[in-house]
Amino acid sequence: MRDAIAQRAFPAASVAITHRGRLIALKAFGHFTDEAGAPPLSLRSLERQDGDFDVTPATLFDLASLTKVIATTTMAAILYERGLLELEAPVIGVVPEFLADSCGDVDLRRRDVTFRMLLAHSSGLPAYEKLFLQAQTRDDLLRAAFTTSLSADPASRAEYSDIGFIVLGAALERIAGEPLDVFCQREIFGPLAMQHTTFNPPAALRPQVPPTADEREPEECGADTPVRQKPADTKTPGVSPGKPRSTFRNRIIQGEVQDENAFTLGGVAPHAGLFSTAEDLARFACAMLLCGAGAPAREMSKSQPAASDHRILRPETITLFTTRDSTPGTSRALGWDTPSSPSQSGKHFGRSSYGHLGYTGTSLWIDPDRQLSITLLTNRTWPDCSNQTIRQVRPKFHDAIIEALEAK
Repeated sequence: MRDAIAQRAFPAASVAITHRGRLIALKAFGHFTDEAGAPPLSLRSLERQDGDFDVTPATLFDLASLTKVIATTTMAAILYERGLLELEAPVIGVVPEFLADSCGDVDLRRRDVTFRMLLAHSSGLPAYEKLFLQAQTRDDLLRAAFTTSLSADPASRAEYSDIGFIVLGAALERIAGEPLDVFCQREIFGPLAMQHTTFNPPAALRPQVPPTADEREPEECGADTPVRQKPADTKTPGVSPGKPRSTFRNRIIQGEVQDENAFTLGGVAPHAGLFSTAEDLARFACAMLLCGAGAPAREMSKSQPAASDHRILRPETITLFTTRDSTPGTSRALGWDTPSSPSQSGKHFGRSSYGHLGYTGTSLWIDPDRQLSITLLTNRTWPDCSNQTIRQVRPKFHDAIIEALEAK
């Protein structure tokens, strides 16, 4: 981790490792930003950190797409267990607005899209659309997501889709009769004592979150410069040249969701928006591994079991949602991903393993055979999203941990 930070793969990192029901490592590395002499992000941050911005194990990170599995997929699994969600049911039965595309034309293929397809990313919806450029409100953006045109026939291929999860989350809220954040707090975060996991961190906590983007307009921008983008850094190793920075909000993004579509949805979104600590994700991972068995989560320490005694899911449900889908060529399960070749999980995670990545540089991988979980949280998108060095760091990091454990 220290080498990765020195190579400017990311400024900040927090790591949690659990093994056989115990938290065996909880470490934090780096600083909020990697720029020597950088201006203070906020007066409150400056006062708290004395200008140092040190990361601690208690530091909150923007989880980005880990939201899909920690919140949305788990909500779907709970509703499935309760008989409220039928995986093979058509989405239009809950979201009738989904039948028509953005032109208002009925696309009969959309009748075939099921909840299983949304979870497995095989619905035919595209990976991503900048819906925030036209949508001014949450309702506007949901309407745009509901009517996004299919880019492929349903079940013909897998394409990882934020749009699909936005549609899924809206449907789950309708089924549950309450918002995503309310459901998850009562059914997941509260029971597992994930005390630091939340959407929309309160204003007082935001200075304690590493920033994920610098969306300020550059001073040299003239009247003809596109409002929502500016040139990316092309000098830092690992940075992809030519990719523009977003200037959507024209401010430093700290303690609010980095994803612009999620921001337009009010910060509570099915595909992104959750904030948490590595320790809280370790609690969640152990609950998944042990199906809720173990000592109370409040007793978790390096010498105590890491899981809550509260069962949020049955073992057979976890198996169903973490088994690779049958869509041709996919590594996806229901919500979760599984190791492929090559994989960001490295080369040692077993065939029954599952995990997920987050755009801001976060990841969680779980190996039931080894009873192992590895959480890595970073803010690799600071100051923009062009640095891809984490793609080399993640596999090496996971391999080093497993090799060290198996050498004992």
